[in-house]
Amino acid sequence: MKDDPEMCNEPGRLPSWLRKKKSLRDLRSMKILFRSACLSTVCEEARCPNITECFRSPTATFMILGDVCTRKCAFCSVKKGFPCLPDEQEPEKMALAASKMGLDHVVITSVTRDDLPDHGASAFARSIRKVRQALPCSSVEVLTPDFSGNVSHAEIVFKHEPDVFNHNVETVGRLYRSIRPGARLETSLELLKAAREYDDSLVVKSGFMVGLGETEEEIHELIVSLHQAGCDIITIGQYMQPTKKQVPVQRYWHPERFEAWSELAKNLGIRYAVSGPLIRSSYRAKEALEMVRLTRRKTWE
Repeated sequence: MKDDPEMCNEPGRLPSWLRKKKSLRDLRSMKILFRSACLSTVCEEARCPNITECFRSPTATFMILGDVCTRKCAFCSVKKGFPCLPDEQEPEKMALAASKMGLDHVVITSVTRDDLPDHGASAFARSIRKVRQALPCSSVEVLTPDFSGNVSHAEIVFKHEPDVFNHNVETVGRLYRSIRPGARLETSLELLKAAREYDDSLVVKSGFMVGLGETEEEIHELIVSLHQAGCDIITIGQYMQPTKKQVPVQRYWHPERFEAWSELAKNLGIRYAVSGPLIRSSYRAKEALEMVRLTRRKTWE
């Protein structure tokens, strides 16, 4: 029996399009590599549904600055509290692991570190340098926190010329107080604008989730805002409650709606929009970068 799109609005029922099998063998081999290097991945910490597919590739999103976040976002399963001081060797360990995996596109993210003077910007800078030394032919993507709106801290990252600068807005503005306490949509949009204005060659990326209580109109408005902020790439995925500790799903949006949002983004002029129930920020990140570069070359020609 096929899922009824209307019935799938019920948050208690997981639709068939969100069910995905996991291979314990693929997961185990990659986890051994990360644990031996004392590294964390957002794939594991955030309980990504695509973890088996990505680990088999292999690919992963490295999480620097430890695994404890200073923010208390209601959707996130990453540990929260008072982090330890950063491991100064972490960037080198991460670059070595990426080299062992033979990655041609390295994605680096972090927990939010409001406790650090530069909010972790220098750790991103060191990580970019180490990856470039270990894998000179690889592209580098950073997925950063908002640096509390301090553009001078963000510029520490911009100066090291990542191929992609990604910062996720996560949800619509109305829901920030309950879903992203300590953050503001305006702050995130200004950070994306600052990246766009810093260097035209930098690929700017952002993403958000649906299913937290937003309306169709709010989704459209957010896509327009991301276009106005200068995003080349946007990702849209379905929120799935990681554990019982996180905020429950309010709605499972049907796959047809994701297709419509992707079309809206492309019609506005966003170069690459990937939208689907299981889409996550770093899913097929290398492919997105290549497509943006291709469309840019066509525009210049």
